[in-house]
Amino acid sequence: MLSCYLTRKGLAERAVLDSSSNELAASILTPLTEPQRDRLVTAMADVERLILASQVRVEIIDPRDIDARYCLRSYFEELGHRFDTGFDPAQSISASDEEMTLPNGLLLVANLLGAAVGCGALKLHIDRQIAEVKRMWVASDVRGLGLGRRLLERLSAEAASRGMVILRLETNRSLSEAKHLYERAGFVEVEPFNNEPYAHHWFQKDLRHE
Repeated sequence: MLSCYLTRKGLAERAVLDSSSNELAASILTPLTEPQRDRLVTAMADVERLILASQVRVEIIDPRDIDARYCLRSYFEELGHRFDTGFDPAQSISASDEEMTLPNGLLLVANLLGAAVGCGALKLHIDRQIAEVKRMWVASDVRGLGLGRRLLERLSAEAASRGMVILRLETNRSLSEAKHLYERAGFVEVEPFNNEPYAHHWFQKDLRHE
């Protein structure tokens, strides 16, 4: 691994830049009241999050791709930690590589600055015009950027563009934030439509109303 070090001149220049930055920050904050400073800091954090969110790219990729494998492995690991009973993919309803490859389905992967940070898949039942959302996952360190909503909206659009009428999904009671996401996205809780052993809530959405 290559190591880099600043020269004495470089260290001195960095010290000058740091000092100038501190002076600028002080000149901005000093005239403000404490509540105003808090508002400014919050606003700056919001701007930083929005800029970061704008750098996320979402693409359909082969589920055998290295980024896809990383996301799916991370998804399984998180469910294993969060579910009361753990999680065994072999016991869950399948979403195989073939089922996540067109024309049978697709896999979206979100990439931020070269790193895979989220995924979501569709299984397409073309004969019934029904699509299922599977493998929804967002890395913990990028939550709060609206990526879950963005993935879900893209999956809805992909399903509708392929002639699907109904979009379905199920979730576990441990994933309360996912349940809220689906409700905000217009999904309606319905009676169970499959025998997924890890599910406690089943949702669907009519894509004709999009």
